[in-house]
Amino acid sequence: MTGRCASPPCLAEGFNPSDLDHQQAQDVARWRKAERQRLRAERDALSVAARQDIGHAIAAVLLEFLHDRFGAMAGRVFSGYWPIKGEPDLRPVLEALHNEGALVALPLVEVKAAPLVFRRWTPETRMVRGDWNIPVPPPEAEVVTPDISLAPVMGWTDDGFRLGYGGGYFDRTLAALDPRPFTIGIGLSAARLATIFPQPHDIPLDVIVTEAGLTAP
Repeated sequence: MTGRCASPPCLAEGFNPSDLDHQQAQDVARWRKAERQRLRAERDALSVAARQDIGHAIAAVLLEFLHDRFGAMAGRVFSGYWPIKGEPDLRPVLEALHNEGALVALPLVEVKAAPLVFRRWTPETRMVRGDWNIPVPPPEAEVVTPDISLAPVMGWTDDGFRLGYGGGYFDRTLAALDPRPFTIGIGLSAARLATIFPQPHDIPLDVIVTEAGLTAP
């Protein structure tokens, strides 16, 4: 497959029909891996100044949306993320929401191939190194359940699907949470895709925020 296809990956002739779903899943996995690499390379190529401008623009759009959609944030549990791999840096948003009285949390991988755990964060939190060497709140930090959750994306679609890093943690977590939090994808406008070829485990987000504005499925 090449480029931004508009239909499911084509299957070569000659396969046994009983292998169709398995073969299609393999095709999708290969395509997604290639797209992750392409989008990651494009993001890595951005200058420091460009990344900062993008982060500031996304922060402004996000805060305006949160206040328009939810009103006062005091008392709400809001899950953000700690930026890695060139992701938009929204730590100023986390601090701003904390100052408004929101309960801010960060996601942690505490058990492999299991749903994420959300632990309380404040600007004074003493961070420790977690999975993939990402700074996370310490084990004694309170476990909370988010009302609103950010999801950094490598790629995104107009119908709300995200291309993540491939570990499946976010979809696994959304499937386990009841009620499910309001989910906001955070990515670059240039990372828009025609489709990610959604599979049964993929869960669409409620809204996508980029430096160019909002996309609501």
